[in-house]
Amino acid sequence: MATLLHIDSAVFPQGSASRDVTAAFVKTWLEEHPDGKVVYRDLAANPLPHLDIAAVSAGADDALRRELADELEAADAVLIGAPMYNFTIPSTLKAWLDQVIIVGHNAGSPDGPVAGTPVTVVASRGGSYAPGTPREDFEFVQNYLEKVLTGMLGAEVDFIVPELTMAPAKPEMAELVPLAEASRTKAFDQAAQKAKELAARLAA
Repeated sequence: MATLLHIDSAVFPQGSASRDVTAAFVKTWLEEHPDGKVVYRDLAANPLPHLDIAAVSAGADDALRRELADELEAADAVLIGAPMYNFTIPSTLKAWLDQVIIVGHNAGSPDGPVAGTPVTVVASRGGSYAPGTPREDFEFVQNYLEKVLTGMLGAEVDFIVPELTMAPAKPEMAELVPLAEASRTKAFDQAAQKAKELAARLAA
């Protein structure tokens, strides 16, 4: 039985683009993989403590860090909802990463226990930060997560990026609504497709 670790970090429980897309991903994954297991963490509803000196010193001997590390290592695949807040990831997601990444235990080695694990990140954002856009240089969600998840853990990272999510609510972005709708549709299509591919990969 394959296990999917599902992490959400959006502040809003409803109306969140990242939550909507991760939920669609999980729905398709379970339809394709009905005997699969989903382990869910809502970091907004149940935030983790920031890393402190005691936890750093204890490493994998710290009870919480070991619980999170074991959870990650037991997952055959990982799904992360990572909306952009102030150009980067939510602080709750950063706290999870700081707690779960333990150098010498699951990080810093090319053949660590998480190496090769497929990680799908739903990186939603209110505007557009794609290459060639005026705010390309302000994109610190994909850039950061790709580096930390591959560089520290050796995971295989893939992104789904719903953009312009604020367009329907901002009059000054009204002309971008069609692009926002297209991006949202594409994100849901990608979630379904990637979930199917992942289920097939894990069942093989």
